Amino acid sequence: MRSNLKIVFYLFVLLASVKQYAQHHNNLSVELNPESKILNVKQEITFINQSEDSLTTIVLNDWNTAYSNKNTPLAKRFSDEFYRGFHLAKEEERGSTLNLTILDENQLFLSWERTEKNPDYIVVQLRNKLLPNQKIKLQLTYVSKIPSDKFTKYGYNSNGTFNLKDWYLTPARYENHAFTKYSNMNLDDIANAISNVTIDFKIPIHFELTSDLKSTKTISKDDFTQYQLSGNNRTVFSLIIEPKSSFESYKNNAIEVLTDLKNSKLEPIQKAIVIDKIINFTTNLIGKYPHDRIIISKTDYERNPFYGLNQLPSFISPFPDDFIYEIKFLKTYLNEYLKTSLHLDPRKDNWIYDGIQVYAMMKYIDENYPDTKMLGSASNIRLLKSFNLTNVGFNDQYSYFYMLMARKNLDQPLGDSKNSLIKFNEQIASKYRAGLSIRFLDNYLQNNAVITSIRQFYHQNHTKQVTRNDFESVLKANTKKDISWFFNTIINSRDIIDYKFSSVTKTRDSITFSVRNKTAAVIPIPVYGTKKGEIVFKQWLDIKECDNSFTIAKNNADKIILNLKNEVPEYNLRNNWKKLSGFFPNNRPVKFVFMKDLEDPYYNQVLYVPSIGYNLYDGITPGIRLHNKTILDKPFIFDINPSYSTKSDNLSGSAHFVANQNFRNSTLYNAKYSISGSYFHYAQDAAYLRLNPTVQLRIREPNFRDNRKQLFLFRQVIVNKEKSILVLDNSPENYSVFDARYINTKTEVTNHFNFTTDLQISGKFGKITGEIEYRKLFENNRQINLRLYAGSFLYNKTQSDFFSFALDRPTDYLFDYNYLGRSENSGLFSQQYLVAEGGFKSKINTPFANRWITSMNASYSIWNWIEVYGDLGIIKNKGIKERFVYDSGIRLNLVTDYFELYFPIYSTNGWEIGEKNYNEKVRFIVTFSPKTLINLFNRKWF
Repeated sequence: MRSNLKIVFYLFVLLASVKQYAQHHNNLSVELNPESKILNVKQEITFINQSEDSLTTIVLNDWNTAYSNKNTPLAKRFSDEFYRGFHLAKEEERGSTLNLTILDENQLFLSWERTEKNPDYIVVQLRNKLLPNQKIKLQLTYVSKIPSDKFTKYGYNSNGTFNLKDWYLTPARYENHAFTKYSNMNLDDIANAISNVTIDFKIPIHFELTSDLKSTKTISKDDFTQYQLSGNNRTVFSLIIEPKSSFESYKNNAIEVLTDLKNSKLEPIQKAIVIDKIINFTTNLIGKYPHDRIIISKTDYERNPFYGLNQLPSFISPFPDDFIYEIKFLKTYLNEYLKTSLHLDPRKDNWIYDGIQVYAMMKYIDENYPDTKMLGSASNIRLLKSFNLTNVGFNDQYSYFYMLMARKNLDQPLGDSKNSLIKFNEQIASKYRAGLSIRFLDNYLQNNAVITSIRQFYHQNHTKQVTRNDFESVLKANTKKDISWFFNTIINSRDIIDYKFSSVTKTRDSITFSVRNKTAAVIPIPVYGTKKGEIVFKQWLDIKECDNSFTIAKNNADKIILNLKNEVPEYNLRNNWKKLSGFFPNNRPVKFVFMKDLEDPYYNQVLYVPSIGYNLYDGITPGIRLHNKTILDKPFIFDINPSYSTKSDNLSGSAHFVANQNFRNSTLYNAKYSISGSYFHYAQDAAYLRLNPTVQLRIREPNFRDNRKQLFLFRQVIVNKEKSILVLDNSPENYSVFDARYINTKTEVTNHFNFTTDLQISGKFGKITGEIEYRKLFENNRQINLRLYAGSFLYNKTQSDFFSFALDRPTDYLFDYNYLGRSENSGLFSQQYLVAEGGFKSKINTPFANRWITSMNASYSIWNWIEVYGDLGIIKNKGIKERFVYDSGIRLNLVTDYFELYFPIYSTNGWEIGEKNYNEKVRFIVTFSPKTLINLFNRKWF
């Protein structure tokens, strides 16, 4: 009897444990209608309350609805990153979930709601509380309208392919007594609960379906193909429907790989060797993939490419074809492998996915291509040998990409939520820093403690939800060292790391040195001794040791170096070494480099590049530009550009010197102290010299993704002009103006707002101005542009209009604007338009105001980039009654602020379109500045 009780007890415990770890189940019946781009879905969700809480609601992720309109979080994300395609899309290109009904097990309708703010998840109200370990079955029917793939690369395309992602409803992740409610922000981080899934998928017979789920198919009599798909312990899976499958199958003993990554120069056997090599490497390093199939698609690679390789033009091939294919496959395989099998919160704990992925990639290169350089075979070209860029190892590029953001003071903590990251950090810098950080920990702990931890963490968590705390616990369990600093400083803060030698003395046989930590980030750091470039010793300095003095054997070293191999993601490597011989121990030789280069900590780099400019009076101005701007920002920058004016036959040019100061933990994040000078002609017979000492204070929001930028600018503009007999404007030859300016701007695709106020003080005048710009792109794809400008003299003792407010063409006495012909009153160069002061496009008979001015500029789109514009203004001159002026016309807004044309029609002057020489009234905006144009394309990244 007692033995029977024991058996019953053990069975009870077993069943309880099974119930505790039982997964939800999604059972779907789906039919594709390729013409209307919809899926008709019948679904049964078996939801098991795996928590200790009693539930009254269930949250279902419905990310397909994120594509439904222009006001969803996804739409706002697109706008924030300057992607216009979604806002301008046709209604049929959008996705949504339609006609949703939900019934319980008793066939009774359940109420549900989705909010307007977050329409991509729904909250289902249960009739009764769902107790721990209880389950409920929900019956759903709905239509899933698939979006175009032009937004995210997922969806349908013009070739008839459907790459389905997050297209069905499924329970959201539950932890910490709440459902995880994430909106779709195009980050591939849907927080689904782990579920078993079975799908009966019906598609037209002329289509083929590819999936990483287990799959069997049958052909029915009504010209449809039926696929039976199934998989266990899934949060995500891949499903691609094509007229003809483009996927190739590769199998080894561990897994079947389906891939459409192409390389026409590789034979199938070469691809098979590469794929087998990567599978075996990943299995040995991390563990066995828990599913039978994995899909490595071109789409997934293109969404998360290997930055560097993907930026090279197709005609440049510094790497062999098999290497390029190998790196692309490796990156995509690791990403799919980890995201499919490790059930972390993909938004909150994404750094673990990224860290393991990039760390594994670096290990792969170390093992298989240890001598490969960042620029591949280009490093062997003799002419490029002097560039540091060509000498950097392949794995060293990760540090430079991270440091690019750190030097801009735009890096963010690795532990921050993925949706809070700037795009460059989310896609590149934070990913790379995560991998560098895990490699750093591996080098410090040694004895394979990190690799062992990764394997254990992966093996233990195939079938359950885990968090960063679980990963931290495994790491701490595999070492006796205290590694709390790793999570507190490296993961959860943006503290920068910067060590330097504070003192170094030597004897014949020993070296005594001390190390100073220049920041608050106290972490271990390695010290090396080298002789003629060869390492003769290495020692890790632990946290407590970093403030002490050390005496170690010299071992004939001629140089000691901190962090020689950049194992620690350090902010500044230029102060990390000391020579042990020579009179000037740290005298860096000057190194001249053509065009651009990476920073070389062992040299003072001077970069030189030919330059060419143009204005009407100097003509073409070829020159040579000397500067120290490497790819990474520096605390001090010089930029000297002497040039030759072909038209005036003399020297001209400019120079700029800047000291940068970053503030890491303040809304005031950057101060620039600079002095610049320029010497060019402002008329055919006269030149000007301009000196401009400046202080700029930059302010940002605590949320780095916020596009609002604020700037305080204080400067003294000193101008010395030669007298011109051709320009009779009674302007002074020498003057100085103090200028204080505040700018507050926030811009994105659908909205732009800018406020500027300016105070100018000089001996003979003082003025104050304010300007507001507003741009709005409406849901009907019409756009309105509004600008209000107002200015008034505080005092004015001048005898000309040189310093007066201008309606249509400012005199630019501060020499801020890039006029091609600044003194022209007629001809093509006088038609150049700048959005400044009054902002009028027509040339009004009274173009200046020496008391005050108020103007309003407006334009409205009527079709694509064609707009109508109108300007209104009131100007006041001394001793004259204020005057009301206006103009109107057509604006071709080809690229806003960069290339525009204005055709006046009617103004205070009357009908302009019917007058003679109308072509002389057309105004244009054109920007040739490479820096300005680059900013146009870079703004979505930073």
